[in-house]
Amino acid sequence: MAADNAIIIAMIAANFAPKHRNQIIMYGVLGALVFRIIFAFFASYLFGFAYIKIIGGLLLIWIVNDLRRDLFNLKKIKSPTKISKEPSFIQGVYKVLFADITLSFDNVIAVVGAAKDKINLMLLGLFLSVVLIVTLARFFAEQIKKHQWIGYVGLLVILAVALQLIIGGLVDFGVLSINDTFKKFF
Repeated sequence: MAADNAIIIAMIAANFAPKHRNQIIMYGVLGALVFRIIFAFFASYLFGFAYIKIIGGLLLIWIVNDLRRDLFNLKKIKSPTKISKEPSFIQGVYKVLFADITLSFDNVIAVVGAAKDKINLMLLGLFLSVVLIVTLARFFAEQIKKHQWIGYVGLLVILAVALQLIIGGLVDFGVLSINDTFKKFF
């Protein structure tokens, strides 16, 4: 579940010079940890609102479109210069934190569900998911710089998560019904 966060953080960070890339990944990881802890404590309350899933899915689609544009403009940036077109660092941090808010919810659902009211197990699960984000985000950021097609695969993964959130929210509202075989995906 942490892979989707790692992919989106890596895709945003890939457009930056190594110094800024590492800082954006760090902010993304800290944001992921904070939002996961907040969502974990409010998970039972938030589970009752199907529109949160739908809004989160729509926000992810917006992020995918924004990242798609960034991916088309991806250039190998060795270090920022006066001529380089490195995106705004603050915008990159905002994108990462915004994505963390959206993507942390699915991870929290899985961790809280698996912990079954055991707070220590829940905190361990949240910590491990953040550790996975740290290791995977750095790896994916380097690979996206080398192989642009990995970025497109990442966009498809994020789009799939967005569609799952939207469909899951519509099912919760009763607008859609899904065969029992497929309910585990939503």
